[in-house]
Formats: sequence, structure tokens, C-alpha cells
Amino acid sequence: MSRTVLLLLALVASADLARGDDKSRRPLTEDGGQPVGNNQDSRTAGPGGPVLLDNFQLIQKLARFDRERTPERVVHARGVGAHGEFVSYGDLSKTTKASLFSTADKKTPVFVRFSTVIHPGGSPESLRDPRGFAVKFFTDQGNWDLVGNNMPVFFIRDAMKFPDMVHSLKPSPVTNQQDPNRFFDFFSHVPESTHMLTFLYSDQGTPASLRKMDGFGVHAFKMVNAAGEVTYVKFQWRSLQGHATATADEAAAATAKNHSNLTQDLYEHITAGKFPSWELTIQMMKPTDLDKFAFNPLDATKVWTGVPETKIGRMTLNRVPDNFFEATEQVAFSPGMVVPGIEASEDRLLQGRLFSYADTQRYRLGTNYLMLPINRSLTEVSNNNQAGQGHVGATQGDVNYEPSVTSGGRRDNSTAEYSKAEIAGTIVQQPIAKTLNFQQAGELYRSFTEPQKVNLIKNIAGDLGKVKNPSVKRTIVSFFYQADPDYGTRVAKALGINLSEVTAAQPAR
Repeated sequence: MSRTVLLLLALVASADLARGDDKSRRPLTEDGGQPVGNNQDSRTAGPGGPVLLDNFQLIQKLARFDRERTPERVVHARGVGAHGEFVSYGDLSKTTKASLFSTADKKTPVFVRFSTVIHPGGSPESLRDPRGFAVKFFTDQGNWDLVGNNMPVFFIRDAMKFPDMVHSLKPSPVTNQQDPNRFFDFFSHVPESTHMLTFLYSDQGTPASLRKMDGFGVHAFKMVNAAGEVTYVKFQWRSLQGHATATADEAAAATAKNHSNLTQDLYEHITAGKFPSWELTIQMMKPTDLDKFAFNPLDATKVWTGVPETKIGRMTLNRVPDNFFEATEQVAFSPGMVVPGIEASEDRLLQGRLFSYADTQRYRLGTNYLMLPINRSLTEVSNNNQAGQGHVGATQGDVNYEPSVTSGGRRDNSTAEYSKAEIAGTIVQQPIAKTLNFQQAGELYRSFTEPQKVNLIKNIAGDLGKVKNPSVKRTIVSFFYQADPDYGTRVAKALGINLSEVTAAQPAR
């Protein structure tokens, strides 16, 4: 065989390989399923001519590529998710009609997303930040989203300040840099933030592992039984792997090795069959007991000190998502997504989140985001919602309204009604009566070991020391001093602030 023929055969083989003629490969198709004849070259008007507009595969490929990024979450952008299972420990029907707690050993599929709150997608996972701990339960009564954090409290108690808080913590609109001058300026006007700031600047602000991190529902919720009786509850996830945090130096070292170190740790353990587990506990309080505390139990900046926890189930994560975007990025949570027997309390911050979380998903993913596989209920969805972007429901029948005389139409179910509550008073806009802004922050500080206190002071001074306005510095330090004199004294010393200036600061409201 001549050298020329051999060269031609080699070129043909090379071309076949480039076209994907290997029989073991799957056929390449367009988005509509049509086979692609040539995915290497654009159609042109002759070998040297311009590209033709009728090259539909080219136009579709580029247009699809231009749109493959959904808007990033405003908060909780950096996240990692995993599939798992929740198993109930017993019958809670005396407290709630939620069916996932109706019997012992009842299994419910879940999807969990861990995230940082403020930092953007792609940022190092070990940066100091609260961690989101969101769980979607696919129950036989529909989906329930328990959307919480790895800290039991929050910075603010009223959703009116949520956009302001996030704006202050996000990068400056001028410099595009996160700036302690901005967020401490905001928090100097928000004394109830002292509790959360103490959590955040402790080593709990830098978890060593997502597997060894507790989670909290933060807010008070209601459990309601079949008789309509209400019990206020708080939810906690307690890690069965233990609880581990990192110092600032340890977190920085972990980031230097791998800025996705927490994802790596979680996925490697799940893939190896070392499935992490958490116990779900609840604290319970009768409505008649709400006013028996020095603080308001519906205040998201407070923990329920002295109220025992009851173990009600166990969650195990056992599967890594097949596709990161389709699961972790497209999963959408909202605290308003509840099942019969679980309701929102009158917590002011929670009340605002009921609207905000679902609304941001409608903007980010589209009106029909709950039809996406990762968000779709395992129970039948039957309602009168109509069309909209991304609608893929099997809408049937002519009657898309209710009520109707037509047989077979959809009907509401009185057993799923919300609980009833008496309301009395005048419509107002004013703070809650029991603020108690500093007491629990002081209790938290005093619970720390001496090394933990040292790390806390060092971490706070590192950021607060960058603040240029002396009045803001003094005010923030006065908050810490009101929480605990030793706490404020140490921060003042670390910043070189005269303690007399701190104690002379006006008492916070």
C-alpha cells in the first residue's frame, strides 16, 4: 500500500474520531433531540465566506451557552448539597398532625444544602460567615422546608432591616470590597446584633467540617395537632459526628490547600459510605408560657434558655447529587413551605422571610420553579395555576378555577386549615417590648473556654480595628461591655480604646 494511501486512511480515521464515529459514544443531539451532523464547523458561504444565519445548531448552541448561568442567590450563593433520609423516632400526633412524625421509623427522603450566607459563589468555603443549613423534606403531605443556620440566633429581629443588613455586609457599591466600616456602622445602630456577632466572631464562624456542624431553625414555629391545639417549637440539628470548629489560622490554612475543602470533606465521606447523621430535636413551649420569660421567645436574636430538647428523629446523608447545578443550584427553599401540623409563628423576621424567600426563587428560577425535579413534591400536585415560564405540568381539563359545579374539580380540605388565634390591639409600627439585647450575648461569652475567648477577641479586633469612625468603634465595644464587662474590656484593650470612653457611651435602647 502506497504511502499516499496510508496517509489518506489516517486522515479519514482522524476525521471519524473527531466526528465521534466511535460506536461506543452516544449520538450528539440538539436541545430538541435532533441528531447533530457536524459539531465542528459552522456553515459558511463558501470556504472563505461569512457564517450563515440558517446554521440553527450554531445559533442554538451559542444562545444556550449565553444563558447557562441563572442569577446568583443574593444570599447563600456558595453552597453544597446532598441527598438523604429522615427517620422519625416516635408518634408525635399529640403535638402535631404532620404525618412524617406520626409513627416510629417512618422514612422521609430529604435534600440538604449547606451554604455560606454573605460570600459569593466560588468564594473560599472557610471564610468567616454564618452557614446555611436548609433541609427539604419530601413528605407524603407535600414538601416541608426547614431553612436554618449553624447558629441558633440572627443579627436582627425584624425583616424590615433585612435588605439593609445584607447591603452593609456585601461589598461596597463603590469599591466592590467588603468593608468593616460599613457593616459595623450598621450594627452600631442594631444592639440586638451583639448575640449573633459573638457567635460569628467565635470559632463557630469557621466550621472545621460540615459533617461536624449543628443546625438550627433559628425561629420559633408552631406545631398543631388534629384538635387545633398549638405548641410553639424550636428545631435543632445535633451532629452525631461531634461538633468541630476551626481557628482563624486553621481556616486560612485549609483555604490555602483547597478553597472547596468543606465540600471535599463532605463528598469524600459520603462516597466512601461514611454517611453523616444528625438528630432532630425540638424545644416546646405552650402559648400560655410565652410571656413568662424576661425576653420575647419569638425574637430571632434569642435562644430558649432552660427549655429542654426532645429528640424526634434522625437524618442521614447518603448520596451525592448526580449533577451539581440541577440539584444544589436549582434547589429552592422557603420557610413558608410547610405541611399540615407545622406553621410559622408570629416572629417578625420569619414573617418577612415567608414572602422574601419564595419570591427570590420566582425571580431566580422562574414562576414554575417548584416543577423542577429537585423541588418537585413526591405527592400529586393539583391546583389551578396556569402556564407561565417553564410550565411542564400535566394540566388537564377545562376547569382551572374553583369553586365549580363540574364534577371531578379540585376542592380544598378543611383538615389542612391553619390554626386559629385571637388578635387584639391597635395596628402599630414599634419595637417589641422585651428587647434584652445583651444578656444572652454575655451568657454565651461566659460559656467559652479561655482559648475560645482569646480567639473571639482576636477575631473581632481584626475587623473592628479597620473601622475609621471612633464613635462606631466605641458604640460596638459598649455593646460587648454591656454583655459582659470582661468581654468589653478585652476588646477595648485590643483596639487601644480608653475604657472610660466605652462606659461613658450612651446606653443602647
